[in-house]
Formats: sequence, structure tokens, C-alpha cells
Amino acid sequence: MSYKNGMAAINLEMPDTVPRTEYSADFHWDLVNKVTGSFIDENSTGKERIAASSAFINAWDYGMVWNILIHNQIFGDKRTDMGHAVYGTGEGNEYRDTVFNLFEDPEDVYEYDMYEAYGHRDIATLTANFDAAYESELARGMDTVSMTGIYVSCMSGIIELLGWDILMAAAGIDPKAFGDFVNRYTDWIQQYFNALAACKSPVVMVHDDIVWGTGPFLHPDFYRKYIFPNYKKLLKPLHEAGKKILYTCDGDFTAFIDDVAACGVNGFVMEPLTDMAYIAEKYGKTHAFIGNADTNVLLRGSKADIEAEVKRCMDIGKKHPGFIMAVGNHIPANTPVDNALYYDEIYRKLARR
Repeated sequence: MSYKNGMAAINLEMPDTVPRTEYSADFHWDLVNKVTGSFIDENSTGKERIAASSAFINAWDYGMVWNILIHNQIFGDKRTDMGHAVYGTGEGNEYRDTVFNLFEDPEDVYEYDMYEAYGHRDIATLTANFDAAYESELARGMDTVSMTGIYVSCMSGIIELLGWDILMAAAGIDPKAFGDFVNRYTDWIQQYFNALAACKSPVVMVHDDIVWGTGPFLHPDFYRKYIFPNYKKLLKPLHEAGKKILYTCDGDFTAFIDDVAACGVNGFVMEPLTDMAYIAEKYGKTHAFIGNADTNVLLRGSKADIEAEVKRCMDIGKKHPGFIMAVGNHIPANTPVDNALYYDEIYRKLARR
């Protein structure tokens, strides 16, 4: 029933049970092992991990699985590296203290030619790549809504290219010249959106981090002049292809909910900082929305705290057809297993309409 419920919510058809999705829980291996009876450890193969992760997703009854294909790999080594902290269990090579800036002078950004740096893309090849990624998700045997998508849609791509220091300096020194660069970036990334429109996945994920935890990091006028008009261009072929477009932004994008809605997305994916109650009140009949329990409650809260947090989300979302429950900012590997299991228990207790 997971796929059926997830697609019903995305299509605003009010399933009998509120669907759910989660992020990172399916590679929280202590939790996965507890739920599925698997024995994943540092010696497990990639194939074994994928199988255990898929079994967990089915066991936890995900209505959809968040997934993208296009990230910073498309820039090769022509991008900024800001390093990386340990996020998961500490295995592998997550941690990097290397830092490399693509630009040393922020004003060099103003003349950067995306096509000269990264070239033209063959749309048929890109489409085939999206199809292969989507079909790979389907082959995992999960009873859920699978998808593919793009992480570096606009601002997130620019963050990957420039890093924060150069981005903020370039935007501050000459906002118009920086806006022109945003336009050139959009023209280039449009190739990937055209291919996404042509691919087999009926639901697509469009990710773009346009804010911090405290809200916009540039003047709102800049977003309305250079970001949202470009969103409309990027999303146009997706609309024409009949895709269901889910939009993800981390941080607090409450200030721009209406702007994003006006660009034509079908659903909002949010962290706890964004005002889900506002989305529910204004767009609950017309849009899906996914969120937005706070992972900090699972990390440090009591059972009463966890139950209250799930109830808060259900009280906001349950009466709306497109609500999908989730811990909005991941269930990472340091989440106590017992707390995660109790969260699941309360979700199941409250999910039935």
C-alpha cells in the first residue's frame, strides 16, 4: 500500500493513511539491523547494504523515497571544495579537510562562461542517464514512489561552484553582474531540466537551497529578480511533460513559500524551520507537502517529547490530502535506536485517518 498511498498524496487524493518518508534512516545501520534482522557492518558489501536499505524502506512503509541523480559531479574538478564533516557512521571517506576555491577574485565570477567551462550536453544521453537511475530505483523492489531529479538546480549549483565566501562577495560587490551570472548558470543547467522532462520518472525532485536557517542570505529583491524567474524557465518543460514536481529547500524558506508556489511546483519538502502550518493553511488543498518533525527531538527528547512532535505535525497535516510525514532534517546515525523505534510507533498510531 505504500506506493498507492504515496502517489495518492502527491495527486491530492487523501489516502486513508498518512504516508511517510524519511531521510538517512535507511542507512542508520543499527536501526536497519534492528528493524529488518539484517547484519550490516563495516565488512558488508554495497549490494548487501542496498538490499538491507530497501528492506527497511518497505518495513517502515515509505510512501516515497527522496532521490536525485544530478549533483556536483557534473562540474568535474571545476568547482569549489569546502571540505566535508563526518555525517554517518564515520566509515569511508566522508571527512575532508581540503579546501579549494575555483575563484580567488570574486569579480572573476562576472565573466565566467558556463558553456566554455563545462560544454554542451547531449540531451539524449542525459535522458538515458535519468532513465537508468529511475529504473535502478524501481529494481530495488521497494513498494514506494521512486523518482529522480536535480540537486544543483540554481542557487545550490552556484554554491557548489563558488563556495560561500566568493558567492557573498560577488553578490555584494555588483548584484547585477552576479545576477547575470545566475542567468548564465540557469541557461546552462536548463539542459539537464530538458532531459529530466523527457525521462520516464513521473515524479521528479528539484532541490535548491536558497536560504540559511535564519532565512534569506541575499536581499529578497534579488531572489525575485534572478532566482524565481529562472525557476519558471527551468520548470517549464517539466510542466509541459506532465511531471509532478516536488521542491526541496533546506533551512527556513518561509519568506519565499508564495514565490515558490507561483513557479508551479506540486509539492514542498521542508525542514522544521519552514512554517508548515502556513503551507497547510494556504496550499493544503492544492499542493503536497512533506515534513517536518525535528530530528533534535529524536536525538535528545523523551518519549513524551517525541509523541508531541509527531502529533504537532499530524495536527497540521492530517486533514490535508497531500500531507506526507517525515523527520524534516534526517534521522542520522547518532539517533538512539529506541527513540527512532518509538517515533515509528507513534507515527503508525496517528497515521490512520
